[in-house]
Amino acid sequence: MDVKLLEKYNVPVPRYTSYPTVPLWDTIQTSAEKWMEHVQMSFAANKEISLYIHLPYCEALCTYCGCNKHITKNHLVEVPYINAVLKEWRMYTSRLPDKPVIREIHLGGGTPTFFAPENLKKLVEGLLEDAEVAEKYDFSFEAHPNSTTYGHLKTLGELGFNRISIGVQDFDAEIMRIINRFQTIEEIRTVTTQARELGYTSVNFDLIYGLPKQTPEHITANLQLLEEFKPDRIAFYSYAHIPDIKKAQRAYSEADLPMGRDKLNLYLQGKAGLEKMGYKDIGMDHFALPGDELYQSFAKGELHRNFMGYTPYHTSLCIALGASSISDSWTAYAQNEKTVKEYLLRVKTEDLPPVIKTHFLTNEDQRLRKHILNLICNDETNWFSEKEHFTFEVQKAFAGLERDGLIKIFPHQVKVTSLGKSFVRNLCRVLDARMDRHKQQVTFSKAV
Repeated sequence: MDVKLLEKYNVPVPRYTSYPTVPLWDTIQTSAEKWMEHVQMSFAANKEISLYIHLPYCEALCTYCGCNKHITKNHLVEVPYINAVLKEWRMYTSRLPDKPVIREIHLGGGTPTFFAPENLKKLVEGLLEDAEVAEKYDFSFEAHPNSTTYGHLKTLGELGFNRISIGVQDFDAEIMRIINRFQTIEEIRTVTTQARELGYTSVNFDLIYGLPKQTPEHITANLQLLEEFKPDRIAFYSYAHIPDIKKAQRAYSEADLPMGRDKLNLYLQGKAGLEKMGYKDIGMDHFALPGDELYQSFAKGELHRNFMGYTPYHTSLCIALGASSISDSWTAYAQNEKTVKEYLLRVKTEDLPPVIKTHFLTNEDQRLRKHILNLICNDETNWFSEKEHFTFEVQKAFAGLERDGLIKIFPHQVKVTSLGKSFVRNLCRVLDARMDRHKQQVTFSKAV
């Protein structure tokens, strides 16, 4: 890759887990009541839903982490939090005319395996009590190798969980020490082996490039271990250095971080190694083996992306429970109270979900989201009517992207090139009309 090309496109851009992105929501009309109306409209069209549960507790602070979390070693917090999540769930189910049909459940964090197996069982059974499960479903959870026990795997497996996402980040002990994350290769091996023995059909590893002190030698060592473990999916994320927002990232020097070309080379080395092993590049730093459902969905053009990440299923209604979690009704978004303290208080004292901000999508929002999702999920997008006509500024930007080899333009169609897949966030940014109109500075991580 040309160094000038890297410098041109390695700029701060959103990750587009939604469009519009959360900092650019129109929150003036924030309303839990109006949000519930959008939930009910979406449910009336299709009873199938996805559920995301945010479990924010961690025993120790991993300094690289950009997630919403609450650090404590006090496990007495587990039951009150689960009770609050189940009460919030009833705020939804009590306002729906029929039982929802659950297509997906994802337990995220924080550290879901902070919670004892019996408390996770209480949580999941409580969620399923007022719902049905779809014939084809996907139940998954995020696992810290240091705290995930056989009991966790067995209990969740018996409850229908069939996919696990293991937070590896890097296999090197020194890098783990620098970012204050403590786990061993043997613990990763044990969790992976036990999950497969218990019948989990898909194992994902989360890995990060750009961590402090990380070198090409570390990527080589990681690839060797991946060859041994052979997870079904791999999320190979770029480390997002935003110390002004995530203060814990000041625990190490920026001089220790691979930047620019050095960081890109770590990604390109990892990508090449994964593809040599047989992994397919899904997009947005995700890879999967051909036999995995995620790749099969991508190959059929059925891949979808929501606040939980890439998924083979598209449910218009994604309800998120717990502190800071974000829900999507397809025509609206809503985010819950961010702090655990405020979340628990509002669930205890109010009758509607404890949202702090909402966004109701305009017709323009929905049209642009369609194209952004197409680029992220299908490596192409199409338009066939006058209503789909892009502005002169967008067409001009597309022409520049084509000159740089990131896209190919056809009549009524744009296709992402193999080079462009590394900069798909930049491609989406061209369509981001809200960002163009936004006057204030918003902090995002760089593309690479």
